[in-house]
Amino acid sequence: MSGENSIREARQPSWRLFEADWYLLRYPEAREWMAREGIDDVEVFYKQYGQRYGHSPNRYFDEVWYLEFYPDVRRAVIEGSYESGFAHYCAGGYVHNSGHWLFDELEYRRRYHELTQRALEEQGFSNGYDHFLEVGAERNYVGHRFFNSDLCRELALRFPEYFDVRLSLFASWLVLPAEVADAGRVSWYFDPVWYLNHYPAVQKEIDDGRYGNALHHYMTNDRARQFDPLEFFSEEEYAQLYPDLKAALEQGVFRNGYDHFVRFGANEGRSPGKNLGMDSYMSRPQVRRDLRNKLFDTPFTHYVAGRVTPDSQAALAGVAEIDEVQAKIVFEREAEAQLPMLVRRRLDFTYSGLPEISVIMVLYNKIALTMQALASLRANYAGAIQVIIVDSGSHDQSRQLLQFVRGVKLLRFRYNIGYLEGCNAGLEEVEAPFVLYLNNDIRLAPDALKLSLKRIRSEANIGAVGAKIIRTNMHLQEAGSVVWRDGSTYGYKRDADPNLPEANFIRDVDYCSAAFIVVRSSLLRRLSGYDPRFRPAYFEDADLCVRIIKAGFRIVYDPTIVIEHLEFGSSGASGSLTLMQANLKAFARAHTDFLRNQHPPHLRNAVHARERRGEEKRILFVEDRLPLRRLGSGYVRSNDVVREMAALGYHVTVFPMLPREQSVLDVFGDFPETVELLPDLHVADFAQFIQERTGYYDLLWVGRTHNMVRLLPVLNEMSRYLPSGGAVLDTEVIATPRTLGRLEVLDLEPAEQSFDEMLQEELDVAHFCQRIVTVTESDAGLVRRAGYENVSVLGHEMKPKPTPASFEERKDILFLGALHDPGSPNHDSLEWFVEEVLPHLDDVLPSDVKFTIAGFISQSVDMSPFALHPRVDIVGAVHDLEPLFNRHRIFVAPTRFAGGLPFKVQEAASLGIPMVVTSLLASQVGWDNGKQVLHAGINDAKSFADAIVRLYQDRELWGQLRNEALTAIREDCSPAKFRRDLDQIIQACIV
Repeated sequence: MSGENSIREARQPSWRLFEADWYLLRYPEAREWMAREGIDDVEVFYKQYGQRYGHSPNRYFDEVWYLEFYPDVRRAVIEGSYESGFAHYCAGGYVHNSGHWLFDELEYRRRYHELTQRALEEQGFSNGYDHFLEVGAERNYVGHRFFNSDLCRELALRFPEYFDVRLSLFASWLVLPAEVADAGRVSWYFDPVWYLNHYPAVQKEIDDGRYGNALHHYMTNDRARQFDPLEFFSEEEYAQLYPDLKAALEQGVFRNGYDHFVRFGANEGRSPGKNLGMDSYMSRPQVRRDLRNKLFDTPFTHYVAGRVTPDSQAALAGVAEIDEVQAKIVFEREAEAQLPMLVRRRLDFTYSGLPEISVIMVLYNKIALTMQALASLRANYAGAIQVIIVDSGSHDQSRQLLQFVRGVKLLRFRYNIGYLEGCNAGLEEVEAPFVLYLNNDIRLAPDALKLSLKRIRSEANIGAVGAKIIRTNMHLQEAGSVVWRDGSTYGYKRDADPNLPEANFIRDVDYCSAAFIVVRSSLLRRLSGYDPRFRPAYFEDADLCVRIIKAGFRIVYDPTIVIEHLEFGSSGASGSLTLMQANLKAFARAHTDFLRNQHPPHLRNAVHARERRGEEKRILFVEDRLPLRRLGSGYVRSNDVVREMAALGYHVTVFPMLPREQSVLDVFGDFPETVELLPDLHVADFAQFIQERTGYYDLLWVGRTHNMVRLLPVLNEMSRYLPSGGAVLDTEVIATPRTLGRLEVLDLEPAEQSFDEMLQEELDVAHFCQRIVTVTESDAGLVRRAGYENVSVLGHEMKPKPTPASFEERKDILFLGALHDPGSPNHDSLEWFVEEVLPHLDDVLPSDVKFTIAGFISQSVDMSPFALHPRVDIVGAVHDLEPLFNRHRIFVAPTRFAGGLPFKVQEAASLGIPMVVTSLLASQVGWDNGKQVLHAGINDAKSFADAIVRLYQDRELWGQLRNEALTAIREDCSPAKFRRDLDQIIQACIV
């Protein structure tokens, strides 16, 4: 270990090293000057003369720019405090300042918040620039928005002789001759070719040696507002479009309009010019997907990339559609390509005892498709499968099937008896408790059979289970199916994206296609299988499902069960359509009693018709955004409310007010499988949405008062479309005490209104609601104070899960909280803690005791001030909290203004980590100092620090607080009580 430390101490950052060869190339006049002064050593010359004349010591540091960009440093050099800007940078300026115009130290720290000063030093780096030059550039880290490694790599492929393979692309680019550097862009934010064509005078300044290349000129010239960086941005038009920026530009807050646009405007939806609107461009699905996947950092760079490289991933046309005809050909050819291998290894379906499921497959020729389907079935499930194959008069190699497959039951007919009779013949051979009707033109997604069995076994009244069926062009064939009043059918969301949220929640349906459907064997026998009147095929599956429903059983669509289907692959489209038309009439005649209660055939009725409605009630749940648990800040509780609603049997749709891009993994992994999520909608869509779903919901649940404020005008106008149960306002927090507390804590101007006036104004929208919900009895009292008696309390739910590590096995101090906005309660608490509390620990706790900041961090929050503190580690969002809490000794919650109920305090207690909190939070949870927690005043940094030291060092106190807090969680946060309270609130509204 000591050897490793000595190596770290010996290593110097690249930006600190003197480059003699580069220096002589950059300043050729130095050779004559050195000879005149009798100096042989180039570095000695630089130190004695060069640095005083504005010379840079290496390619990584720009002396002239540094002195211009940091005028305070320039003054210090003039006053003689430092020999040069570089001397200032080496003496400590490197911690906060940037050494080069193409690297942004603070932005690098903001972008990679895990690079705290402590983490950098532990890895042997002096600052972010040192990290970037040593490892970041090679890992494609972004050191500046105007340098993109991928684009530079394209330039290197064009001019390989100018790029040193021993160095990073960044290091090589810095020394390129102008004609090479200006031959192609290294950023989507700047176009050197356009720039030089548009401003020909710049070329002369480059030729005269004033600037190294076009980008150097743009980034460092002293007339920044007179130059546009590329054809898609206009300084003049941007200033005209946004006069609110005038003062900031004149005061030098931003170098020019483009500086503001790049840093803020591009993500705010501002337009770079009069003829280019970013809002409409951002609404394109492909653009949103690419931004979500971090292919581009802003919609603007996505747009530029699409214009410059139309065949790139950002092409304006978006993702090309897959031609279904070609996709079907590929599907069949893949089956043919696998055939020799499958024949050689011979599939084995042998089993002993009773099988778990019987699979009935009817085939007519198509040996390659059959073998592919069977191989997919065998690979999908290792359990005992009885495979019953009905050969309906095949005349290709299907007749030799038993040579290629072991352990199957083969029923061979000399003529084509048709699908229906083939299935009924197969049913007579069934031995298992469940039957899978399976086409021979399908492929199963992983665990399809396992998930089917799990679903049908889960409840005794489930008669059949169907799958999400995707066609070969990767569009939906169906996500469950609808039977209309006239007997016709509709595959829900046909042609849509299979990942569409509306297609990805479990529900009861009218029927599911028999391309893949699992049915109880006993039920099938009772119903005598398929009805012969629908032979040879089509509408036999719809008829069977209707008869299953009439028998008192459910048809369940489960989107976790996925199959790919070569539609019409087993029979041919023209013949299939003819058969469908013929059997539609027979189906309608057979089920007039059932059909009269179905919805009329129209796509606007699809939402109502997509699921069979029983006694279950439907709730429309509105929140700021989809309440993912990792977001914290009340979203965990909202997620719990949704989960418990689903557990109570309510059908829930979650509608987000704010437009947010969220990945499929985030969305579907954090909610119950029966919940419908609508991540692509937001408040602007609400009026149309509620109108389209008139009569669909029984209750509207609105999370957070400000959302009710935004919705109230729409709700008043659209009241005739609203649920009969009315609306519930879940306040999450009464904000008035928090607002006034913030003014007091930060010593801001007092509010013009009184407490009661603010409270009345905050809760004015509550008059619309049947029920108002708060998280604490204290908040409920404030609601009553405002004049509303229809209030209920719904706190938090959690189970104690104490982490097992002992006092001695733990180390360090933990903070966990979401940071959504600068100035938020959590952000303020961290500023106060790092600036005021941590210094009191320096002389008491060892320097290796770290302060860990965990939790969601918005891009709008600058973490660099915290990252610079030597005790701080930043880990960001953590999905599995147990390891994090298990290794920390104590938890801190230094919140100085807040309302409601502090979830993070109860969560920490449930995980068995004792804590120090402010007296404000202790009063909100109702816990006593020295019993469940230690607490100190909201502005008493010394007492807060003393409590930390006491708890960190006192093993007995640590154990006592841990046990008492766990007891409090069991009493205050019982999941059973939470569910009971929630159901009572809902039942009070839904009559």
